[in-house]
Amino acid sequence: MMPNVVVVGSANMDLVVTAPTLPGPGETVLGDAFTTVPGGKGANQAVAVARAGGRCSFIGAVGDDSFAAALRDNMVASGVDVSLLRSVEGPSGVALIAVDRAAENLIVVAPGANAALTTLDKADRTAIGAASVLLAQLEIPVGTVIQAAAAAHAVGTTVMLNAAPARPLPVELLQVLDVLVVNQGEAEVLAGRPASPHDLLDLVPRVVMTLGSRGVAYADRDGVRLHIEAPRVTAVDTTAAGDAFTGALAVALAEGRPIDEALAWACAAGAVCAQRFGASSSLPTRDEIDELAQR
Repeated sequence: MMPNVVVVGSANMDLVVTAPTLPGPGETVLGDAFTTVPGGKGANQAVAVARAGGRCSFIGAVGDDSFAAALRDNMVASGVDVSLLRSVEGPSGVALIAVDRAAENLIVVAPGANAALTTLDKADRTAIGAASVLLAQLEIPVGTVIQAAAAAHAVGTTVMLNAAPARPLPVELLQVLDVLVVNQGEAEVLAGRPASPHDLLDLVPRVVMTLGSRGVAYADRDGVRLHIEAPRVTAVDTTAAGDAFTGALAVALAEGRPIDEALAWACAAGAVCAQRFGASSSLPTRDEIDELAQR
């Protein structure tokens, strides 16, 4: 039976432009190509879970605009169960993304319908209760994340939070987290200073810190400390690499893999993704992850 992961989070249409360099404050840069790509950290991670071989249900919201059907259809095409995806009045979420030739990016998100995801219903809680892993992010109201995490914690479902975008986390959320996934900037926001995974263990039992091309660092309250190198690849767009990593890690944990193996496999997922342009369109399949991990 495939591992069962429920993702609660955002769905956005990404409006992406490539440019030689990213603009600074008040600066205009002449760009190259423009495209629209279904995205949002929640939807991206749901697609990443499904493509990595997990059985995934997505709890989220889209608007009643022209983007809504494309966002829904993209998840369905990747094998995500969207029966819990609700439609609300108004615009869907939108992300404005600039990507430079060094594969660095700049992102501004307008939440739209994602901000209307303020409560969970009985069907949502039932799905969470049947899952091996609940995966959430912070592009939806934090109160909803707390509701989902508390429901999962109450029945023993592993609660995994990708704490992005960076923000301080309320105590009631920290108390029910099992696994925290952050990058270095997000870790600094949580700790109030530059921090290692070990520095965050007073907040949560297990901490995964992504380090970009340098791989990932891990620490837990059992005393395990790991640094897993990332596969060496030529990156062209890192926009969804973190989502690929996080979705694959959720699958690996749901499968019960040892943590070192799970982290290495998730690093391979992020590396495959970084070699391709776009958000959800760049997320790798299980076979692609396996191929790079074995290599």
